[in-house]
Amino acid sequence: MAETMKFADPRLAELDGFTVTVDAVRQRADITLDRAPYNVVSMDQRDQLRLVFEALDADERVRVIVVTGAGAHFSSGGNIRGFLEATPEHVAHLAWNIAAPARCSKPVIAANRGYCFGVGFELSLACDFRIASETTLYALPEQKLGQIPGSGGSARLQKMVGVTRTKHIVMRSKRITGQQAYDWGIATEVVPDAELESTVDALVEELIAFSPIAQRTAKKLLNDTDDANLSIAIDLEGHCYSRLRTSDDFREGVNAFHEKRAPKFIGS
Repeated sequence: MAETMKFADPRLAELDGFTVTVDAVRQRADITLDRAPYNVVSMDQRDQLRLVFEALDADERVRVIVVTGAGAHFSSGGNIRGFLEATPEHVAHLAWNIAAPARCSKPVIAANRGYCFGVGFELSLACDFRIASETTLYALPEQKLGQIPGSGGSARLQKMVGVTRTKHIVMRSKRITGQQAYDWGIATEVVPDAELESTVDALVEELIAFSPIAQRTAKKLLNDTDDANLSIAIDLEGHCYSRLRTSDDFREGVNAFHEKRAPKFIGS
């Protein structure tokens, strides 16, 4: 049974435009953007999202985090007027806050449907997996405001799809469908809208069956070597592999394989 998360940090006493629930039995937490009808993300909400990811990262009950939007849309983007009101110091932290899913050591899944624009797209890009409904439209429309993406969107997108496709999305403020995002390697999967939740549920179950320490290691290694040259990436992979060879989970995995049974990983 999922329960509303209670936070010790007074800055999270009242969440701005989203909810957080934890299901300890299923080892998952759900962050739901919930400001009807388009789940617009406020400036303060960005700060709170970072704090929530940090709290969930430290919560031993949680193995996987899911980010979703209430209703027909993930998020139409940020509170546009808020950019004019924010101080330069506040704006300087935008990318750091929205990168919280990438820094989190646990797997993070974005469940996307409907509008996934601006910071909604950037938040999704910082997650490990993006499951897109066939209704999903992705966009970075900041050029229409005389701006550019400010929370890592263009940088992350260029790493994924290259400069030509990123210019198409950023410089022309083009919307792309969930199917196109899948074809380009942005979305992990694209599914019928009615199957979005069940697909995410299945992915959560798949991920929690693996070793927590191996999952954390794989995520950090892949993130850290994303912009490394091949020889450095291979070297770091070898160090991580060598360290995991001494783990309890690796020993359990090997024994379970030879005994033809499901492994029981403990995360050490």
